Amino acid sequence: MEETLLKLVDKSKKEISAASTIATLNSIFLNIFGQSGTLMKITKELKHLSEEEKPKIGALINRYKKELENAIKKKKARIIEQETKVDIDVTIPGIRPPLGHLHLVTQAILQISRIFEKIGFTRVRYPEIDWEWYSFESLNMTKDSPARDDFETFFIEADPHPKFGKMVLSPHTSSGQVREMERVGSPPIRMINIAKCYRPNWDISHTPMFHQFEGLVIDKSINITHLKGTFDYFARVFFGPKRKIRLRPFHFQFTEPSFEVDITCGVCDGKGCKLCKEGWLELGGSGMVHPNVLKAGKIDPNIYTGYAFGWGIERTYMMKEGLKIEDLRLLYSNDTRFLDQF
Repeated sequence: MEETLLKLVDKSKKEISAASTIATLNSIFLNIFGQSGTLMKITKELKHLSEEEKPKIGALINRYKKELENAIKKKKARIIEQETKVDIDVTIPGIRPPLGHLHLVTQAILQISRIFEKIGFTRVRYPEIDWEWYSFESLNMTKDSPARDDFETFFIEADPHPKFGKMVLSPHTSSGQVREMERVGSPPIRMINIAKCYRPNWDISHTPMFHQFEGLVIDKSINITHLKGTFDYFARVFFGPKRKIRLRPFHFQFTEPSFEVDITCGVCDGKGCKLCKEGWLELGGSGMVHPNVLKAGKIDPNIYTGYAFGWGIERTYMMKEGLKIEDLRLLYSNDTRFLDQF
């Protein structure tokens, strides 16, 4: 029995030493210690030995069992070490992780804010959820205004306020005009309000959620030349000297006189394309603040005048020189192939 055990141990140690994979070691382990393994078979023969031999052979079996288990354990550790060993050249530059950047809309907001700060505008922000009164009545809009239709404005299911009416997702940053007048108290006022707006529109130049920047200037003797001068300055700095802006007479209930502000299209260079149609793209509305709006903000229209404008951030940025973005919806497509370019 001793001789059989010794031969088994020698043979097993040679197999363990020659093993080169974990799978081979696992197979050797089962051949030795499994239910039908060689060591198990010898252990079963103990019952045929005399009472004097049983303790001696049992002790040998336990000793050899520990030796083989340790041999397998050490060999497995060496194989794992070899498999995971990688030569590292510390002089090779590391792989830089990919870095993100600010979204185009955020970049535009920062640029626009800085431009207006240089000419004395104060950056503010007012609620994205507001009352009808601030969004419509305070801006000289009547109850039957088309802008208050469900097809033009998102209304919120909530109990209406006895004075301010229903709650809406703010359809424009113009709702901040009277809020700013209330906050400041008395002119001069020179604000730039940048915030999200919501309208149920979705096409090549509209998305249901978008951003606007609202300018409001109120002081004594403010007139249209101040408005036009502000636009010319902004266009020159933001779009470059090649681009032109025009004021097109229009009607807004909260300004009088009112103008749409257009710019020569940066996609087709003013030739006409699917975005602009005729070479000009509307950026937003503007005009002299209506006396009724000044009154809503508790400012005397006989003493003070002002101008206001509201432009879409996304639409304005689409027209930036060299970008040539043909579809506003691309800005919110989350397509990294597009966003990584900027």
